[in-house]
This record gives sequence, structure tokens and C-alpha cells, in this order.
Amino acid sequence: MFGRMLRLMLATLCLSGCGSSDPVGGSGSSPDEGGGEVAWDRSCDLAPFPSLRWEQCEIANFAKQLEAPTEALNPVFAQRLLAQNLTNTAELLARAADDPSWLGLPSGNLPVLPYCAPFAAVCTGDPFRYPQAVGPDGDAFYRNEADVIPVVFYDRDCTRLSGRVWAPRNSPAPASLPHVVIANGSLGASETAYWWASQALVRGGYAVMTFDPRGQGRSDFLSPSGQLGTNANLKVFWDEMVDAIDFFHSTPQQLYPHNQTCAGTYPTTVAPFNPVWNRIDRERLGIAGHSAGAVAVSVVQGYGAPGADPWPGKLDASNPVKVGVAWDSLIAPDATGLAPCTNSLPVPPGLCGLLVQAVITQGNLPKFGPRVPAMSFNADYALVWDTPYVLPPDAEGHKGPYKLWQTDGVPVYSLGFQGTTHEDYSPIPAMTATSWCPDTTTGACRGGYAQPAIVHYTLAWFDRWLKQPGEPGYADADARLLDDGGPQGADKLSFRYRSARDFPDRSGRRQRCEDIRGGCKE
Repeated sequence: MFGRMLRLMLATLCLSGCGSSDPVGGSGSSPDEGGGEVAWDRSCDLAPFPSLRWEQCEIANFAKQLEAPTEALNPVFAQRLLAQNLTNTAELLARAADDPSWLGLPSGNLPVLPYCAPFAAVCTGDPFRYPQAVGPDGDAFYRNEADVIPVVFYDRDCTRLSGRVWAPRNSPAPASLPHVVIANGSLGASETAYWWASQALVRGGYAVMTFDPRGQGRSDFLSPSGQLGTNANLKVFWDEMVDAIDFFHSTPQQLYPHNQTCAGTYPTTVAPFNPVWNRIDRERLGIAGHSAGAVAVSVVQGYGAPGADPWPGKLDASNPVKVGVAWDSLIAPDATGLAPCTNSLPVPPGLCGLLVQAVITQGNLPKFGPRVPAMSFNADYALVWDTPYVLPPDAEGHKGPYKLWQTDGVPVYSLGFQGTTHEDYSPIPAMTATSWCPDTTTGACRGGYAQPAIVHYTLAWFDRWLKQPGEPGYADADARLLDDGGPQGADKLSFRYRSARDFPDRSGRRQRCEDIRGGCKE
């Protein structure tokens, strides 16, 4: 990690002596490759290689990863983070005191195991999004905007999963809310890392479910039979997303089935059914996930596609998923699109092959295929081993899954933003990412670079496929998805990789664009 930060610091110092002070982006229009004009600066897209301009653009783009770590040095942020760390750790210890079965065997849990169990340090997520925070995303959100109900439920192997159900505050019952299940990434990505999405979706009129998979956060480290989770057993990500959907769709008349088959495994009180069961429309389900959770999105949306495995859930006769969002990134059945293999060049092809093979074989990847509209987000740079590009990457390198969805005639959108890393989709204090907390004057993280754009497109995509006439977000969903000249649009999109879309708008018109920054000239 130190070496990576040193490279970034050197890049920033070099940038100061390389000419332009703002080589990424800029004001004014510039010509596209077709001879027309676009409303955003494309000088980095069109910079020849090799050239000083190409190098300036790359250095500035890579250096954007310093924005988030620099913001973490803000004393206001640091104090809020420390206070939340202490609160979260105390909550974990209190849980073990109230129910000693949370520690020891057969769960395998320790005070610091699973990794991120304390929800502390890098596992805190945005510290301003907790009820203890005084600000619009803290206490005010939980008092005025949302009902957030902690739940514990068993997975199919009798592992206790810890999570939350979120719904707009006092939304009436019966109601018909569209709803979204969110799947974590692996290792340090506990459910807290995705509360930015939960809050945005609740504010957009959705019920939401977040949870920690086996081996992570506050769920059990082991199943009672000793089965591992997280990176040692990747299939928990898609298996448990299916289990979470079953839980979300459970009712007093259709109890959650795995709680019944696992009854008595632990003395822990588990929720027999979704506590907001009477507020959701089971016909309007979306799923989202990051990293390993994005693999889960790819798999789970694709059960029941032609030639795929059938839907494995217990409460729905067929796959209930209507739309998916993959945060870095959607994958194809052959694992094309796996995030570490589609970003920075220093990831050796042999290592990528091993990673792909691990997902396919060790994870026992099910048969799946394109079935529902899918949005795939991709980062400019990969994980902790990334370095600046020394050669131009394949501009189409992120579009493998996009082209598969497109070939099968399933609506799809693929996009990424300048300077982003894999961590831009799970804000983690001090980890390299573009800006996500530049302004704390309101008692919340406001502003930022990629995160507002990620929220913008995520919400618009769900609104396009899940909202009904008269509901907020229905009427302007297409306009938001097509707002290339807007503040979250093409000016922020990656100039290293092409962003593209191919979907019908509500009028039935095909909105196809193979290079959004290029001005949508096919």
C-alpha cells in the first residue's frame, strides 16, 4: 500500500511540472472523430500516443485516486470516523455478551473475525451515514426518511446472516414499493460500504435489503458444517443473494424457508419473515452488487435464461429479478468482464487466467445468460496493484459482457468514470478512490467526483425498469440516462475506455450509442 501511495505522490509532483494544470477535462467544446462538436473536452481521448499530452492526461487521471485519501485527513471526518468506530465496536461486544453463541464454534467468530465484524477502521464505510451522526444522512435520515430494521436470518447452510431492511419512513401498508437487494463485494466490503446506495434508493422510493455474506462483516464466519465463505468460497455471493431474495419475499403466510429448516441451530432470534413484507411489490425486484457481488448480479439475473440453470429460490416459481446493476462489473458466463482482468496492464495475463478459473471452478459458476436489463460500471484502474498505463489500453476492453447482452437483444448500459478505482463503488476511509467526501460542513459527505455520477445512473436505471406511471422517477428516467451533457454525464466518463448503451426508451425508440464521449456517432 505504501508503494502505491508513493507512486501516486510522484505522479502528482510530476503533473505540477508537466505543463497544463488541468489535463483531464476542461471547458469548451472540442471536435469528435466524426468532425462534429461535443460539449465536453476530448483532448485526452484524441491525444496521440506517444506524446507529452498523452502522458499528462494519464498522470492526472491516475492521480485522481489521491482525492479520497486526502479527504480522510480532514479533522472533522477523522473525528466522526473515530467516534463511530468506538460505537460500532461496543455494539459488537454487546451482541456477544447478550448472545454468547455469536463467538466460538461452530460459527468460528471471534471479536475480530470475520474481518470487518467491528465495522471499524476501513470497514466503517461513510461514517456520516449512521444514526449516531448529526447530519442529513445520519440521525435526520433515520428519524424522518427511513425505517431501517436490523434482521438476522439463516442461509441454506444454516449460517446466520446479519442484515437490514430499509423502506421509506412510514410508507403505508399495503403498498407496492419496488425493491432492491444489494450484494457486498468481498473481504473488506461489509454492508456498511453500500449505505450510500441504500439511502439514495430509499429517497428514490425503494425498499432495500443489505446483508453481509458468510465470512464477512457481522454474519457467521463458518457454517455449522464448517463451510467457509467470502473469497474462499465464492458461491456464497450468488447463493446467498438468492436466499436474501427469498427472505425479502417472505410473508406471514409464506415464512422464510431456511429459518424453518435451520430452526434450533443457534439460540439467536431470527426474523421469520420480511418485516416490511406488506410494503413491497414482489413483481418489481432489482439487484445490485459490487465486485464479487457484481458477479452475483450477473449470475442471479441469469437463472432461467435460455440454456441456463433454473431459478433455485424457494418462494418464487421463476426468477423474479427484473433488472440488475453491477458495480465493477458485469461478467459473461465465461467470466469475461472480471474486474481485475479488465483494468490496469500490470495484472499479468496468467494471473487473470487464474482468477477467471477460480471464479468458474472454485466458485462452481452456475449456467446463466443475459436475461434482464443490466447496467455495468467499470473502473479505470483495478485493485491495490494498479499502476499508470504505459501503453494505451484497449478502448473496448470493458465491453465484453455489454456485447453479449447486446447480441442477445437484452437492454444494456456500460460506463465508467475518469480516474476511478475498484474502491470507488464501496467508499472505504483512506483507500484510493476519487473524491467522495470533499465537504463536511453540513454534517455529511457532500460533493465528490465519481460517486454522484454512480448514484445518478444507478437510480435512473432502476427507475427506467421498475417505476410505474405517477411514481417519482418514472417520467424522467430516460432523460437522466441520456443526459450526456449534464453534470454527471460524458465530461466525467473515462477517456481510456468507451462507455456505451443500447436500450429502448419508454417510447420504444432504440437508444444505441457505442461511444458516448465520442458524441454517439455509430
